[in-house]
Amino acid sequence: MAGSVVVIGNFDGVHPGHREVLSVARATEPDLPLVVVTFWPHPASVVRPEGGPKLLTDLADRVALLREAGADQVKVVDFTREFSQLTPAQFVDQVILPLHPTRVVVGENFRFGHKAAGTLATLRDLGAGRFEVTGLPLVKVRDEETCSSAVRAALHLGDVRHAAELLGRPFRFRGVVQHGDHRGRELGFPTANLPVPAAFAAPADGVYAGYLTRLDGRDAHGVALPPGRAATAWPAAISVGTNPTFDGEEHRVESFVLNRDDLDLYGVDIAVDFCDRIRGQVKFAGVDALIAQMDADVAATRVALADHPCGRL
Repeated sequence: MAGSVVVIGNFDGVHPGHREVLSVARATEPDLPLVVVTFWPHPASVVRPEGGPKLLTDLADRVALLREAGADQVKVVDFTREFSQLTPAQFVDQVILPLHPTRVVVGENFRFGHKAAGTLATLRDLGAGRFEVTGLPLVKVRDEETCSSAVRAALHLGDVRHAAELLGRPFRFRGVVQHGDHRGRELGFPTANLPVPAAFAAPADGVYAGYLTRLDGRDAHGVALPPGRAATAWPAAISVGTNPTFDGEEHRVESFVLNRDDLDLYGVDIAVDFCDRIRGQVKFAGVDALIAQMDADVAATRVALADHPCGRL
């Protein structure tokens, strides 16, 4: 490699701040390949296994989003206990220099090396005579710094509108549809059920308006889509939680697709995009009260998707 521009970070969620870093990096050296270095698993989950952050995207989505943002190459570093012991100088020698950088671009809060000892100033010192270093401030949305932690905080509150503002797109939860209790179908509201892995973020328990999309390149009936045709995003009322009315325990994202009763999505990889919050999770006294509320939730979902910009994406 004759030279490259290297961008380094976790990039969980690939929000506008991350995309701005890539954009600036591309502009500084437009004729050189743009190489993004990211880490998996999240460093904090290795260094502090009990206190690691909930992930906003899986690795495949992160890589895809980084490529959409302009990366020519994405290098995924296997972040292990051993790797976490590298000194800042060893990090530069083993991670950065093999990429033959002309310039390294990072956020101004970038830390690296054992116990996060390396700072932007450290990187400049270690790169002197070998590569240039550019440090960028965090991007702000309505005077709030955009960072993955802010997105997680918004999701924790169920504020999916604000999470979408910070991400630059609706928050997306994806997974493979699994069999649930089949109770929704018995009640007249069949749902596509996704378990929530412990390591991943999901909005606060409650009911939301959003969209469900197949990710397997097939239509509603399982027929392969013609080349170039995008999958349909179906409007959906989405429940996040444990079904407390029935004393459920598994944490799930359950999506009821509006205006469709012909979907068979078991075993299908799907995405659920969250647009607006309808209400919090409630334990009802009985099935009749639950069904009445579900009817109201569907009506509220239709209104929310008609009114909210997410509904016109």
